[in-house]
Formats: sequence, structure tokens, C-alpha cells
Amino acid sequence: MAKLPTIAIVGRPNVGKSTLFNRLVGRRQALVDDRPGVTRDRREGEANLLGLDFRVIDTAGYEDENPATLPGRMRAQTVAAVREADAALFLIDARAGTTPLDEEIGRWLRSETTPVILAANKAEGRAGEAGLLEAYNLGLGEPIAISAEHGEGIADLFEQLRPHVERTAEDEDEAGEAGEGPLKLAIVGRPNAGKSTLINRMLGQDRLITGPEAGITRDSIAVDWSWQDKDGNVRPVRLIDTAGMRKKAKVEYKLEKLSVADARRAVDFAEVVVLLLDGTRGLEAQDLKIADSALREGRALIVAINKWDVAEEGSSLFNGIKAALEEGLSQARGIPLLTVSGRTGKGIDQLLAAAFEVREAWSQRVSTGQLNRWFEEAVEKNPPPAPGGKRIKLRYITQVNTRPPSFVLFGTRVDQLPDSYLRYLVNGIRRELGFGAVPVRLHARASRNPFGTGAKSPPR
Repeated sequence: MAKLPTIAIVGRPNVGKSTLFNRLVGRRQALVDDRPGVTRDRREGEANLLGLDFRVIDTAGYEDENPATLPGRMRAQTVAAVREADAALFLIDARAGTTPLDEEIGRWLRSETTPVILAANKAEGRAGEAGLLEAYNLGLGEPIAISAEHGEGIADLFEQLRPHVERTAEDEDEAGEAGEGPLKLAIVGRPNAGKSTLINRMLGQDRLITGPEAGITRDSIAVDWSWQDKDGNVRPVRLIDTAGMRKKAKVEYKLEKLSVADARRAVDFAEVVVLLLDGTRGLEAQDLKIADSALREGRALIVAINKWDVAEEGSSLFNGIKAALEEGLSQARGIPLLTVSGRTGKGIDQLLAAAFEVREAWSQRVSTGQLNRWFEEAVEKNPPPAPGGKRIKLRYITQVNTRPPSFVLFGTRVDQLPDSYLRYLVNGIRRELGFGAVPVRLHARASRNPFGTGAKSPPR
């Protein structure tokens, strides 16, 4: 795996850390809001600044709170990020000047071994001049004046970062075995289903903030990890933790709306989505909506019942959820249903093995010969109907894409094919060609006139 130098952005709440993070990674990846304390977990991204390549970490605002509280747990994540980084970029608000909390952070950073770069943000115009001068009192050397929002001071930032970033990166080996890329695995579900706890158990460390409070996770957090399967193979995984998704009617605040939208974007970039259920609450209508959304986006789906170690009447709970999934997600029957415990680690290996298995099905391409043989047998066994006495002639089918597997059916009057017949073909593709429960897309197209200009011959 590529080893890029890492820069951690630190500072008190609302000084513009996430805005600077977004500018460095080149896109709006971190949530930004005027309200302090938006960022809670560490968010990482690959940055490029005038040719310098490095990883950048957006951390939660450093607050002086009891370690047992949510702000205290957020601070612990910031401390861990700084200790793992090659350099810390300490951001203050030039317009507000240095505050007692800035001074406390400065004392803490001076006690660490990580090199520190001091930057005064929001320094555009004269309003930030006084704060820039005050920053010298922090004892961290000469501050640089920047504006993350307007992109000012980037050249000075480049010069300060360059000594820490310019190094020979190790050869990239993220492809894993046989050129296979990391499994992009998104964990989704309702608030408090235990998504962050499950990922922490996988990683073997408290990488993500957890606690009894619902809605702790706001950003979608990606963490690179390696899993060793039962055969001893080390397989790369990119774990994606997401914000809990409540019913739309209950999402009242702008910030929560941004978090849910961010979670949905994480699903778009995932390969396999794990819908995590709370075993103490069972399956709810909102869970089915989340699952249906992932399938409509074409993602491979697994359903896992978490907190299995404390779930009551496990057998009836499992069977009830399985029956409800079969009925509620009839477009993809047979979705893997597993049990896990983020607290004890039970079932995690089985979950990851299933995720790699469904990704393989989601990525496979069927040979033309195999597809044609299946198609001819399927049509012969169950010919299409003849609405109004006019025969629908199906000529051939071809696979046009993978991830998700997508097929195009050619013939005459295919626009009159009933949905039930298309479902018959899709179910046959899943069952007979090894796609299992992954989403399969089938589109019908009228064949061109074989005697017309530009006609395409069916594949053989």
C-alpha cells in the first residue's frame, strides 16, 4: 500500500479546518457548516498542493472537556491523529485572535514530538492582521497567513509543508493479490445500530468515536485496512463508516440532512454495502428503504444483524427478518443475512468472506456462448406472450457492463414485454449464471431493421 506523508489539521472548533481540508483534496469531501463541532471523527483524503502529494487528516475541534464526554472522546481522536502524522498543521482564526483554548492547544503541541506548522486562517484583508501578530505568542514559530475559503497564502503553505512532504514514497501495492483492488465496503443503517463499534472491532482499535448518543457519526469516514482470510491471504479493504439514516420526516436540521446526503454518496462509491440492523430492535420499514436505495444504486448488498450477543429469541428473530426481507426486497431475493457482534467480534470473518464473495459475483462477466445457451433455453422453456395476437420475437441478449452486471435484450415489440417476463429473465440470470442476489439490470431494445443502413448483426 502506498505510503504517503501525512499532515493532520488541528485547532479549536470552527477555525476552518474542514474548509482547508476540502481545498487540499480538491473537492467538497468534509461537511462544512457555521455551527462549531461539525467534524467528529478523523476524515482522511489524498491531497495535492502545487505538485506535493500527501495524505491530509481533518480532525475534530480540540476542546477541553472530560475524556468520558463526547467532546473528550473527539479530542482523543485528534491526539491520536497528531501522533500518527508526519506533521501537524495548527490552524487559528486570525480574525478572532489567539484564545485561551488556542494557547492550551499550543502547549499540548509543543509537548508532542510531531513537527508543527502554524497557520492563521481567515487572514484576508486587514481584519486578520492583529490576530496574525498575536499568533507569535504561541511559541510555535512564524505563522503563515492563509484563507482556506479564498485560496490565499497557498504558496506560503507549500513552502512550509514541502520539507515534511518531499520524500520518496514507497512503491504502491494497493492492488493486493492478483491485481485485485481493495474491497470498498460501506456500513449503513439507522442511528445507533453499532456501525462505528463494528468497524472499531474489525480494526482492533478505537479508530471511530462511539458512545450511547445517537448520531455521533456525521461524515462518511473511510479507513484502509487489511483482513486475513481463513486461508491466510491478506486482502485489502476500505471500510466506510456512515451517518445513521433516519426517516426523512424525522431529519429536521440542515446538518443532519448533509450527513445523510454524505452517507448516500458513500453508497454510490462503495462496491458492497452492509445494512447493519440493531438486533435489539429487529427490522423496521426504514431498513427496507435503505436496502432498496442501495440496490437501486446497483450496489451488492449484505444484511447483518448486529448486537447478536444480546438479542433475545435469536432463532425467531432471524427467521422473521429473513421472511420480511424476502417479501420487502422481492427484486433481489436471497440477499445474504448474517449475524454479528461489534462488541465481541463474533461473525466478522464470515461477514467479510461474504462481502468478497458477492463482490466477485457483482464483478463477473458471462461468456457470450454461455449467455446465449442460457437465453435460448429460457425462451424455449417459457416463450414471451403475444399481446393482441402479435408475437414478440426475442433475438438475442448481450452483457454490456459489470459492477453491477447489466444486460440488453434485443427483439421486436420488446416494449410490450410485461414486467413479469423481464423478472423471469432476471431471476434466471441470477439463478443460472451465478450472480446470486446482486442487482442485475436488464434493458430491452428493439432490433434494427437487418436490411437497413447501419444494422448490427447479433453476436454469435
